Amino acid sequence: MKIPGLSFSWKRALGITKAKQKFSHATGIPTSRQGLERKVGALIVGAVLGTNKKKRRR
Repeated sequence: MKIPGLSFSWKRALGITKAKQKFSHATGIPTSRQGLERKVGALIVGAVLGTNKKKRRR
């Protein structure tokens, strides 16, 4: 039986989650499966349709 609102993540305890976040922010490459699929899909659609959707940093 679980206690509501109380959870434990061994990945967060070891710092794996923070390391993945830092890597993702630094490189722009998503570490989640869904994020990676979305990025690759956008690149393929952009290549086929010839659209250029680069984000501008201001």
